[in-house]
Amino acid sequence: MRQSTTKKFGLTALMLGLVLATCVSSAWAGEQPSLAVGKHEGAIKFDGLLDEPFWQTAASIDNLTMVEPNENQPPSRQTVVKIVADSENIILGIACYDDPGAITAYSKARDVDLGDEDHIKFVFDTYRDERNGFIFAVNPFGARYDALVADRGEGENENWDGVWDAKTAITPDGWSVEIVIPAKTLSFRKGLHQWGFNLERRIQRLLETDRWSGAKQDYRVISLGHAGLLTDLPEFDLGLGLLAKISPATGFHKNQGEAAEFDTDLSGDLTKRITPDVSATLTVNTDFAETEVDARRTNLTRFPLFFPEKRTFFLEGADTYDFGLGLDADVIPFFSRRIGLYQGSEVPIIAGGKLNGKVGDTNFGGLYVRTDSVDDLTPATNLGVVRIKQNVLQQSNVGLIATVGDPGGLKNSWLTGADFTYQTTDLFGDKNFLFGLWGLYSNRPDLQGTKTSYGFKVDYPNDLFDIALVHKFIGDAFQPSLGFVPRSGIKYYRLGFNYMPRPDWSHIRQFYFESSSVLITDQEDNWESYSIFTAPIHFLLESGDRFEFNIRPVGESLREPFEIGEGVILPVGDYHYLRYRLEFETASKRAVSGEATWWFGTFYGGTLDEIDLEMSWRVTSNVILEASFEKNIADLPEGSIDQDLFGTRLQLNFSSDLQLSSFIQYDNESESVGTNTRLRWTVTPLTDLFVVYNHNLKSIRQDQWQFDTNQFIVKLSYGLWY
Repeated sequence: MRQSTTKKFGLTALMLGLVLATCVSSAWAGEQPSLAVGKHEGAIKFDGLLDEPFWQTAASIDNLTMVEPNENQPPSRQTVVKIVADSENIILGIACYDDPGAITAYSKARDVDLGDEDHIKFVFDTYRDERNGFIFAVNPFGARYDALVADRGEGENENWDGVWDAKTAITPDGWSVEIVIPAKTLSFRKGLHQWGFNLERRIQRLLETDRWSGAKQDYRVISLGHAGLLTDLPEFDLGLGLLAKISPATGFHKNQGEAAEFDTDLSGDLTKRITPDVSATLTVNTDFAETEVDARRTNLTRFPLFFPEKRTFFLEGADTYDFGLGLDADVIPFFSRRIGLYQGSEVPIIAGGKLNGKVGDTNFGGLYVRTDSVDDLTPATNLGVVRIKQNVLQQSNVGLIATVGDPGGLKNSWLTGADFTYQTTDLFGDKNFLFGLWGLYSNRPDLQGTKTSYGFKVDYPNDLFDIALVHKFIGDAFQPSLGFVPRSGIKYYRLGFNYMPRPDWSHIRQFYFESSSVLITDQEDNWESYSIFTAPIHFLLESGDRFEFNIRPVGESLREPFEIGEGVILPVGDYHYLRYRLEFETASKRAVSGEATWWFGTFYGGTLDEIDLEMSWRVTSNVILEASFEKNIADLPEGSIDQDLFGTRLQLNFSSDLQLSSFIQYDNESESVGTNTRLRWTVTPLTDLFVVYNHNLKSIRQDQWQFDTNQFIVKLSYGLWY
């Protein structure tokens, strides 16, 4: 009976998705704006000022349309956009009219989140497939941000780093920027002389967003189905299409009680652009010495936490391997952190290769890596993944994925799966809608049981209503060797309903009436967990400040004892408790901003207070100080828990190409202090110098600290295009 009920539930959701899909208008009910790309001739004085002759004759976007706070209204300030190109580069010139003394900007660092500052953000759809895009952003101080369109236009893969440059100038009329993007840093369809393009401007002190195309609050600037059009693009000359990078590194590391060990290493990468939209990369003796350390986190759950990939080799083209809709961090069939890292230890990568690209309407990617053996840990292994996605309909796709190999050397370990996602931005004429199905099978010889996982999601993500229905089945033996699955042997159900009106009031910008119900059962439909999250009070003020109050009933059924803290073991049983949250966030447009969160209420058989404080102080555009503090105080019948976690980061931005950051972390569970100090100097767009120093101290008794480990690394990454 229970299996029949589950099947009926899935069939009903499938029929609902297909019925809603039939309501879709086949075309965007609006005229697509276009901009002709001018021809760049002569020299450019790269200074942010639009005073070269070719800027005077280039066609332009003479203004944008307001999206926030008042949709489809004239903007408060004018923005003029011009684009020219030659055989090698795309060049943007943008004038942002404003009071120069009122500009809100702080950052100069590369890859910083510019959402809290004045900035220009734009996206290229270089295939005109309304699925894949390159995102760029610049603030008035020349801080650069780049990313790839992810999550079907709902998110951004900000770990992608393109090769490009920008120069800005503060003028009596506001600020302006010149941006040079080499065609070699993009992949694009050969022979295509029209790209999708959209651009928006943020005026932070007014909390105003202005956009060129698709100026609706239901859409984002990266919603490619509502982008405008760049026309008259030239044939780009990619030369040999060869990028060679060599990275020598030297330094030392020392453990407590041992002599320092000095290391010298040399790694290399060779990327060949086979066609404008297909590239192959070979890496040898891959080194990740410059990668920033993970931020520490507390964990009062029974399941492992997810930490994102940060290594450049795996981040390039990572969006190719995105799979399914609605999986989140519960099921990730390919998780690249499984390669080169095993049981918390680094495993050397001898060599690797990958092939990414697009032929017609078919996207594909393949990655193969050979890792070295590590004594008493793992043998040498071969690990790989293949992903294929076929574009269907206007914005949808169907795909396959397969992985092979196991980081621990288990033989006959593999995974295969398929997914289908239907997407439109034109439901009922102008609304977003997604429906996805997916299924996976993994084989591991050390696991017995159900090795399948499957699910679906129906999603209506819009400004006034955001509604989602999700179901996931994860078999008890579904643990892919190259994937991430924190909890197996479950059925997962979630229904989310958010109503977010924008009242015509003088002080409140938007209300967020949110609700989300989650039920998790075992494979026999016996409940294991539930959560009902509601936000009866949640609003954003016109000032940018935000306040939220939540109520969350929670249930956990423990089938075996759970050690939630050192020496604190919760017995088997069913637990029902009630959690509350108060949260206040100050407007990020201010030089000093922050967020305070307090979860409180019952917890298992006792009480728990979770306090999370975050602060950012932008002292100047060159100096930014961030601090965070997390404290968990649990009083349970089985014992008490007192967790402290502190982190602080000092960022010195000498220029947009030279930054020094120091990240310090402490937690009272490990009783250790760790520092990660990192200097990055972008000498040229293809050459970076990294100097990294890590130092760790460990507590031996109250108020007494002992050296634990340290590491010093100097790495030069030098690249040349041919």
